[in-house]
Amino acid sequence: MRSPTPSEGLLADEYALEMMRAYWLAGQHRRRVVKEVFFRKAPFGGRLALAVGINQVARYLAELKLSDEDLEYIAGLGFEPEFVEHLRGLRFTGTMRAVAEGTFVFPGEPIITLVGPIEELTYVEARILNIVNPQTLVATKAFRVVEAAEGDPVIEMGLRRAQGGDASIYHSRAAYIAGVDSTSNLEAGRLFGIPARGTHAHALVMLGGDEKEAFRLWAQSQVKLGRRPTFLIDTYDTLRSGLPNAIAVAREMGIRIGAVRLDSGDLAYLSKECRRILDEAGFRDAKIVASGDLDEYVIRDLKLQKAPIDMWGVGTNMVVAADQPSLGGVYKLTAVEENGAWSPRIKVSENPEKVTHPGGPKQLIRFRSKETGYYLADLLMLPDEPLPDPAQPFLIFDPVHTWKKTLLRNFTVEDLLLTYIQDGRQLLPDQPPDKVTAAAREWVAVQRKRFYEEIQRLTNPAAYKVDLSEPLWRLKMQMLESTARH
Repeated sequence: MRSPTPSEGLLADEYALEMMRAYWLAGQHRRRVVKEVFFRKAPFGGRLALAVGINQVARYLAELKLSDEDLEYIAGLGFEPEFVEHLRGLRFTGTMRAVAEGTFVFPGEPIITLVGPIEELTYVEARILNIVNPQTLVATKAFRVVEAAEGDPVIEMGLRRAQGGDASIYHSRAAYIAGVDSTSNLEAGRLFGIPARGTHAHALVMLGGDEKEAFRLWAQSQVKLGRRPTFLIDTYDTLRSGLPNAIAVAREMGIRIGAVRLDSGDLAYLSKECRRILDEAGFRDAKIVASGDLDEYVIRDLKLQKAPIDMWGVGTNMVVAADQPSLGGVYKLTAVEENGAWSPRIKVSENPEKVTHPGGPKQLIRFRSKETGYYLADLLMLPDEPLPDPAQPFLIFDPVHTWKKTLLRNFTVEDLLLTYIQDGRQLLPDQPPDKVTAAAREWVAVQRKRFYEEIQRLTNPAAYKVDLSEPLWRLKMQMLESTARH
């Protein structure tokens, strides 16, 4: 069977068409609204997430168009010809503001804000979430793995376990942005400038049945490329066979061992024994690489056991975020334009965390201490509010426990939302994917130093203040009270 070519134009939910048709029939389809992308709860029991996929969303919006084949399919669903013809002109003519790729974000904060006609913002919902949810999730997972590794190199090795080719590529990118050092995925390396590397499989050892001969073949191949070989030593018996054979081949050929790789067994015990044997044999510079169902918790435990592992190969648990396979990011309407002004809307729920922040396209700012350089708090503001004056103390308060107040002094203010698209026009320069990826990776490294370690720790992290301005908080309370009366 010939593989079909997916259409990005049709990566939308069917109910989007149903709603768009209803708006069109009522003459409401060009009514301008505000919608925000955010998540309600940080993944993996943490406090933060790394927003990734933003540039891909901007490109998707800039290129939004339905092809003749797309329209033919939609017509076959039973929609009238006039509506289908109307869809031929579908483009994104609105405005997109969003955080920079790789920005640390917190629950309730708008990762992306869209302003534009309701029909356009309705159609793009599913694809935007389809891009941002998994990439943000994997980037956050990878960030945690990198934190656990405490500066040791981490190799992303998840291609074979990812949910499809595209997922493997973009999840490799997300992991690299988060701080992973390299990938086994050749296409991710080509597209995004990620260093590609690998060792060898057990099959190379098993092919002829003689482990030493297999290591000799492998070492000869690597030496011809000017490389020091890495030997996978657990095919038969790590300490009785694999490691002795690797050392014997290296001595026989007069070469240095680059590394030995452990893919199974008690990694703490085996790594300690391998380190001892390698050192005694004169290979003190040989590294030890560990792989095999690793995640941040296993790596942390091995660190606590003082396992002398120098490099970590992480696949399944990182690229599929095995312990939490979805982020739960949402896309909600917060305002509708009426008579040239924004009329706020609020989503009310029995679950307090599902109540949205109403109002027009909000400002999201981050306070940073001039004294320490650390970030202090984030603040959500209505669009027409002036920014806090750094020359004056500024009082913030918890939006739920309002008696909890903090007076900020001696700070700078960073506006986190950038304008990617203005009235359908791309504003940011169209850079090569590898440049965008490298910049996002550097930005993550910068932020890692600007947030307190207590906020970033793996277990029981400290809270970070994300507050509402007083005007926004009052608007939200008024709308909730009004809703309760009805």
